[in-house]
Amino acid sequence: MLVDRWLEEHSSLLWGFEPWSPWEWENDAGTWTPYDMEVAIAIESAHSRKQPCLDLTPLGFCYLIDFQNMTQVNRQSQRCRRLQRRADMTYPLVSGPLPVPKGGGVGGGGVTGLGQPCSCQQCMLVLSVKTNTGGAGGGGASIQTLGRRSLTMQRTKNAAPVTSKPLTNVCHAPLPQRSSLAGLSRPTLQRIAMAQSRALIASGVPTVPVKNLNGSSPVHPALAGITGILMSAAALPVCLTRPPKLVLHPPPVSKSDIKPVPGFGHCCRKTTKKQARKGKTPEEVVKKYLQKVKSSPEEDCTICMEPLGGPSGYKGPGVGPVSRAESVGRLTQCGHQYHFQCLVAMYNNGNKDGSLQCPTCKTIYGVKTGNQPAGKMEYHVIPHSIPGHPDCKTIRIIYNIPPGIQGPEHPNPGKPFTARGFPRHCYLPDSEKGRKVLRLLLVAWDRRLIFSVGTSSTTGESDTVIWNEVHHKTEFGSNLTGHGFPDPGHLDNVLEELRAQGIEEDDGLMEK
Repeated sequence: MLVDRWLEEHSSLLWGFEPWSPWEWENDAGTWTPYDMEVAIAIESAHSRKQPCLDLTPLGFCYLIDFQNMTQVNRQSQRCRRLQRRADMTYPLVSGPLPVPKGGGVGGGGVTGLGQPCSCQQCMLVLSVKTNTGGAGGGGASIQTLGRRSLTMQRTKNAAPVTSKPLTNVCHAPLPQRSSLAGLSRPTLQRIAMAQSRALIASGVPTVPVKNLNGSSPVHPALAGITGILMSAAALPVCLTRPPKLVLHPPPVSKSDIKPVPGFGHCCRKTTKKQARKGKTPEEVVKKYLQKVKSSPEEDCTICMEPLGGPSGYKGPGVGPVSRAESVGRLTQCGHQYHFQCLVAMYNNGNKDGSLQCPTCKTIYGVKTGNQPAGKMEYHVIPHSIPGHPDCKTIRIIYNIPPGIQGPEHPNPGKPFTARGFPRHCYLPDSEKGRKVLRLLLVAWDRRLIFSVGTSSTTGESDTVIWNEVHHKTEFGSNLTGHGFPDPGHLDNVLEELRAQGIEEDDGLMEK
């Protein structure tokens, strides 16, 4: 009867329920969306300790909170959103006993029939709402409720099996009458609804756990509790499971259990600073990949955006005058046409390694190399399986790049660069395709294409070592951040990304 009465009076508040959180992020429509309570507590805790940033990976989200810029950055897509902390909402972080108000019952501040203040979440929150809004019987100062202790207890109950033994701290305060809710704002009514739902959960009503149902965000405890109530009322079973945990590293491995990768003669590969190529001038390199054009087409050069029939729009240094017959060229493989002077300028702004990449279709001419700093790449087999590949062991790759000074191929030559998060551990299945990917990653490492020096899209730090468009799996036993397993398409995606860097499957044959 208690459940039926509560659902009848307040069902309109539940469907459209909004989490109670002062921390909000800006959505695509330009409006603000509150964080889930668990995330909001972590953000508020870091904010109160004056941390410059907060990594939400341990909570199962691939986001980085930047308090200095008040932004949220997605580690996977690198998308940046604004966030704010609302000053007009009471943050629920204070725990402990409540003062005894002058009134009684829920309307008088949450006092049980024994004259003692009820500490259930329903009464605590209703008392807080009425005190903060000037409700009747709300004696005393403004009270902040739902402390860390209460939330921890609620989360544990959601994850544990439901027993038939009655709880000793069951709320005996009556539900507020509809007339006593008149005049309260919708957010206030929603807070009361959340408190009442939690009171029902705490009283032993079967619930479903807080878990990742869609793989992205946890279900709010109140919504999970109401779902459990409705399922129980319909005589449906309520499945209780624990939330998934982030597993970044494998179990400890002894040195004797570490084995070489089958078919590979070595377990380590080092790179040194780039050796400058000598012999050919930029003009000679570009001409090597061009065909002459008898008559310029009536279209624009996609580098300078000027008509191909006219002169190049590039006016910078390093490019000398050319004859009209050589002013436009066609790339031999893809057929795209550009001003000769524009291609030379583009080559001079790159690594000047003897290769050229079409700016339209990304076809690579020659052997492309990058500006990866000197470092070491280790690879071996460990006796553990990653999710999705139970029938094979795991290849572990360890990248280690120390900080140093930028060379002439880097954005700011002569300036120091940082190397955060090294050594970095990555994982592949020890299967035929996994070893094929490893062979091509070794080619990419030798060509200095795995990492680069630039600005981190995650932290905003400049002059630091960053990934260079070849994705790796850094999460060993889970996939909460999107950088783990299982991921059936990962190996094929990496092969495609390496192909975009000019590394074909034939390039890995020399590693056999």
